[in-house]
Amino acid sequence: MNSSVCKILCSSSPLLPLTPPTMADSNAGIFDPDGKYEQGVLQASNDYPCPKDGADFVYGTAGFRMKADKLTSVAMTVGILAGLRSRKLHGQTIGVMITASHNPAEDNGVKIVDPQGEMLEQEWEKYATYIANAKDPQEAQNAYMWMIKEVRIDQKKPASVIFARDTRPSGEELVRALKTGLDATGVTSIDYGILTTPQLHYLVKATNTKDTSHPYGEVSEEGYYKKLATAFATAMDNIKPAGAVTVDCANGVGAPKLKEFLKHLPADSINIRVVNDNISDPSVLNNDCGADHVKTQQRAPAGFDGKAYDRWASFDGDADRIVYYFQAEGSIFRLLDGDRIATLAANFLGELVQKSGLADKITMTVVQTAYANGSSTRYIEQSLKLKCECTSTGVKHLHHVAARSDIGVYFEANGHGTVLFSPQTLKRIHTHQPESPAQLEALTTLRALTDLINQTVGDALSDFLLVETILAHKEYTVREWLATYTDMPNKLGKQRVANRADFVTVPDSAERKLARPEGLQERIDEIVAKYKDGRCFVRASGTEDVVRIYGEAGEVFDCENMVREVGGEIERRFGP
Repeated sequence: MNSSVCKILCSSSPLLPLTPPTMADSNAGIFDPDGKYEQGVLQASNDYPCPKDGADFVYGTAGFRMKADKLTSVAMTVGILAGLRSRKLHGQTIGVMITASHNPAEDNGVKIVDPQGEMLEQEWEKYATYIANAKDPQEAQNAYMWMIKEVRIDQKKPASVIFARDTRPSGEELVRALKTGLDATGVTSIDYGILTTPQLHYLVKATNTKDTSHPYGEVSEEGYYKKLATAFATAMDNIKPAGAVTVDCANGVGAPKLKEFLKHLPADSINIRVVNDNISDPSVLNNDCGADHVKTQQRAPAGFDGKAYDRWASFDGDADRIVYYFQAEGSIFRLLDGDRIATLAANFLGELVQKSGLADKITMTVVQTAYANGSSTRYIEQSLKLKCECTSTGVKHLHHVAARSDIGVYFEANGHGTVLFSPQTLKRIHTHQPESPAQLEALTTLRALTDLINQTVGDALSDFLLVETILAHKEYTVREWLATYTDMPNKLGKQRVANRADFVTVPDSAERKLARPEGLQERIDEIVAKYKDGRCFVRASGTEDVVRIYGEAGEVFDCENMVREVGGEIERRFGP
């Protein structure tokens, strides 16, 4: 195994040895008596050998993601790890999703979904990294046996995994590699074919709650559509839709799935036009279209033909992100991103809780990252009178904090997010006895939204239906939505550096303050102090030797000058 990877892993956790134990060393965990799984791992690693180019693989928030042609051996090891995870959790079903989301078509990725539809437990990310970096079949077998010992896994327990992929052609080969790892270790599996990422998360939770007192939904793709359609119809009962909306599906899996969902709705319930829906040509996937393009480029997607104030939305390639936007008079582009969706949802849910007579029993928190526009934070705290928390970048951090609240609304500015209802809150909502017809009306809508909102992960389709419901109830056009607050001028820049690892943020600062390099944060503070309403932070990129510089100020020119000045300071002192 590459020593640099092992050292990185061992520095973050002393559990991972540089030399994995052999069979003779393994005296904990329960191995299968005839060693067939160990031999299966050996054979699977022979069938899908690790690339010889010395590449290092690291499991992160998005799982493994890279050029698809380098991913086959990794997909196989994910099959092995998913089986171990299921056995550790006494046979609960684990999910595996093959997708690279908003990346170009030549990329792909593979990630693991835990039993309640949440992301893989963070402690297990290092195990995924560990086995993926085994450089030959014997190392892979040793790593497998070491994990059985270290995590104390009983191989006699059953293991169950379900998996799906997006529309990328490379997904077929990665499925074969994944299935090889699953079969090698005796894992029962189901291939759900082509799905959106949120649909796979839904199916994992539905599978694991099927025979409980609180089933999440029917265990099928059809069940996903039925649940959303029923909830949407209830929430929109006697409410006039908010007019036509055009949805850009990034030429990805969201296009056929949105069209399939619409078959479950009455024809007049919502007026949707679907564009950028070409899944037959891989080269157009996420190409000048989709949520990431619209957000990062601050412009409409390819094929945009909207008139002034027409409402548009964009999904990303695997349909777990959504942003809205429109063109104002004079062809001025206006973005309604994740911050806007979060504030819209928090406002409406707060009103429903109040009108339902539950305000003294339910509290709400909005969770953001440091990239959230400062005006949205002030609107949440000062106008909506809600608690707002800031976490490190990455939905796993937001999800964790949101889950601590009665109702936790979380969205990254890129449009990835959802709303979580605690089990106790769901019980209160569904058992509360209204005291008036008005309370009953609000309570009925609130109950419907608990089913309409995907409780497992950000879901572009679910979030889209939530926004459309709110706009209809509040009789908002995009003008009224935009007018709720005015964004601070902001700019996201980057600066190339000699070594991004030199830039370390202060723990518990939500990545808004630098601990190292020494003295740099003080210099940034001096620069920011010169600008009215200035705010600026620097954090290292996770993929390249650059740092990201985010700035806000009261005026556009101040914002641009501030970010430029901070970038110049970093280039002068730490440039390559």
